[in-house]
Amino acid sequence: MSSEYKTSKFLDNYLEIKDNTIKIKNHKIKSNFKNNKLTINGSGKIKLQEIFEDINYSIDSDDKNFKFNSKLLLSELNFNSQEYLKNFITNLDKTTTLKDQKIEINLDKKKLLINGQGKIKFNNDFEDIKFKVLKIKNKFDFNTELDLDKTPFKINFLNFVKNDKSKTKIRFVGSYEPENSIDFEDIIIINENNRLIFKNIFLNKNNLIEKVDEVKLKFLDNQNKKNNILLKKIKQNKYQITGSSFNAEKLIDSLLVSKKDNNLKLFQNDIEISLNLKEIYLDNLYLVNDLNGSLNIKNNEIYAANISGDFDNVNNLKFTVNTNDAGEKITTLFSSKAEPLVKRYKFIKGFEDSEEGFLDFYSTKKDGVSNSKLIIDNFKVKEIPVLAKLLALASLQGIADLLTGEGIRFTDFEMNFTNKNKLMKIQELYAIGPAISILIEGYIEEDNLISLRGTLVPATTINRSIASIPLIGDLLIGKKAGEGVFGVSFKVKGPPKNLETTVNPIKTLTPRFITRTLEKIKKN
Repeated sequence: MSSEYKTSKFLDNYLEIKDNTIKIKNHKIKSNFKNNKLTINGSGKIKLQEIFEDINYSIDSDDKNFKFNSKLLLSELNFNSQEYLKNFITNLDKTTTLKDQKIEINLDKKKLLINGQGKIKFNNDFEDIKFKVLKIKNKFDFNTELDLDKTPFKINFLNFVKNDKSKTKIRFVGSYEPENSIDFEDIIIINENNRLIFKNIFLNKNNLIEKVDEVKLKFLDNQNKKNNILLKKIKQNKYQITGSSFNAEKLIDSLLVSKKDNNLKLFQNDIEISLNLKEIYLDNLYLVNDLNGSLNIKNNEIYAANISGDFDNVNNLKFTVNTNDAGEKITTLFSSKAEPLVKRYKFIKGFEDSEEGFLDFYSTKKDGVSNSKLIIDNFKVKEIPVLAKLLALASLQGIADLLTGEGIRFTDFEMNFTNKNKLMKIQELYAIGPAISILIEGYIEEDNLISLRGTLVPATTINRSIASIPLIGDLLIGKKAGEGVFGVSFKVKGPPKNLETTVNPIKTLTPRFITRTLEKIKKN
């Protein structure tokens, strides 16, 4: 080591700080102290992890001012990938890698400014990245530009996936205050086929949206459906959504079949949204035209709604929610076509409604308990696994084969049930069709236990019995010994993946079953 007074030179062949936080090798430092001002210039190698990186810097300091300027050439730096990136980066590696980074740092008493550019890798390929961070007091301003040409990524709530090698630019501009909020001035994703632009989105510390000024979406989703919509703030907490087309399949799935609570937990404040959309895709087959209406969201739940649209000149869709002064929420959903809604439930496979079929749903909810009625008219199913097993056990193999082949048609389906937390109680599920009729009651505890019991009767028995309706006594007990009505009673119980099913023949139908059957026949 050598040194000189006033103008001094320091040469350290190797300096090590414990705990592997930093290592310096072949480092050269020049300093000058004059008129109460200290100037230091340094260069050499700095070891941040396993590799020595090039660094040079200068420090200027006096009684009032302090300035630090540095340039760092970083060949490689690895760090643990942030967990939230899994929601956006497909096949995210456990480690994110920065490579060939040129970083410039400027620091004084008022601010810290960092500029950098180089390569970044989230899974298989390196992409270009530029970033700028400015810290003043406790506030960080950031501006990041990222190329994701080769890296697949996704935005699940928009049903958007990029798997190709198209040139894609992503830009984040905004500010951040720890323990406070993130304000995104711009989030822009652009490539040849897609433009996703978010303007002035403010998130609180719980990542709930405080406000958003504008969202422009024009993209092809992963089902090759065109999405072209605009969300715009009209005034405080009031928004308008307009556009020519939107694929709502992912949104409907989350509302109808998601097992997670608070599916609309996005907003910090209560908001109102008006809708005016030309085309809405319910799935690959069904399209609703001219969807109009309004949504009122309070405490991240739909408090009021009135939305309607048309499948065609005859068939329509209507959804309403109203909350009265007693805190009771009343929800209705009517669809002239049942298939796009019902087929989302996994326990029914191959659901098909006819041209005349419809779905009618009515529900009231208060204090966490909902009471609901679901009616489906004139539909066919190709497979219900539990029903197929029941039919086989009841020696009704012909109907069981029909169920797994061409399908069984039901002219009427009605279900009355309650929900509280994860427990569904079925007071009555009744379905009647040309081949078979069923009456069921019981409960379903989500992901834990199913307990159902009921009656199953072939249609030939019902038709023969109805012919004897005037002779109710004969219907119930038969004219001669051993003649009564034939059907089966059944029980289904156990965990969802390990159900136990028992079947017992019956010779008489319960008055309840007969009453429900007569009601349906009279109605038809």
